[in-house]
Amino acid sequence: MTFYVENETGEEFPFSVEDTARKVCERVLEEEKCPYETAVNLLVTDGEGIRTLNREYRDTDSETDVLSFPNLDFVHAGVFEIPEGSEADYLDPDTGELILGDICICADRVREQAKLYGHSLMREFAFLTAHSMFHLCGYDHMEPEEARLMEKKQEAVLEALGITRDD
Repeated sequence: MTFYVENETGEEFPFSVEDTARKVCERVLEEEKCPYETAVNLLVTDGEGIRTLNREYRDTDSETDVLSFPNLDFVHAGVFEIPEGSEADYLDPDTGELILGDICICADRVREQAKLYGHSLMREFAFLTAHSMFHLCGYDHMEPEEARLMEKKQEAVLEALGITRDD
């Protein structure tokens, strides 16, 4: 897996952002049985940065905790099918990796929500990463059944990695 991380806030966390996100992403892809080597981009930004992205790309002028920008158009969540003849749209020509998409996490929200929910910064960051990765794998939570499935998958990944609410 190729993993690109940019922290435009300069904010330090008491854990390695790159290591934590990488292990969460790799576990999600393992659970989803992704047949490709992948590339994922992660941007850590602040409240204003994520608000700008949300306004520009989602037409929603508000701050949020995480944004996901999948590159693959999924017919079915978790089924990594590249349409024949469209490989150039989804695969890196140099590495052959599936360009899965981009994750944007708001550092301000990580801090606020960790405090609100009474768990560690690492647990909140890992949760948001898992949440976003499942979006990059085609999952959504618009319907109650979809939300339950996504929540179950997120919790299973964090539990498998030993990242609990007590952390």
